[in-house]
Amino acid sequence: MFRGTSAITLDSKNRITIPTRYREELIADCQGKMVCTVDIQHPCLLLYPLPEWEEIELKLCGLSSMNPQERLLQQVLLGNASDCEMDKAGRLLINGPLCQHASLEKSVMLVGQLKKFEIWSESAWQAQMQQGISKIQAGEIELTDRLLDLSL
Repeated sequence: MFRGTSAITLDSKNRITIPTRYREELIADCQGKMVCTVDIQHPCLLLYPLPEWEEIELKLCGLSSMNPQERLLQQVLLGNASDCEMDKAGRLLINGPLCQHASLEKSVMLVGQLKKFEIWSESAWQAQMQQGISKIQAGEIELTDRLLDLSL
């Protein structure tokens, strides 16, 4: 399970270095093979270990290519999916179109989200966190039954 936020750097070749604390798990679980795609709701990227991505592909495969909304989702997620393999230094190459989608520059945030990572530009991540905390503090989020049952 991935959790926490790591400030990392996007180098001049569009590579990020996965923090050491995640590398052993990624090597053991997926031999460092991952898939990166766009987030359809936020200006960030989603980075999945290959086995997790394969589960998503099965779900996407079950959608109908004849239904315009389902086909659009397939096109966006699968059309932007890029295989990434961690090298011996723990680096992953992020392709240009993905970097553009998330407006990635040198300062990047890698955010653990249990079974996947999100990759954000540092400024977009800071804005997202400020906005999220403000909404929660102001009571502007809808408390669903599952949120009401959550005890921290």
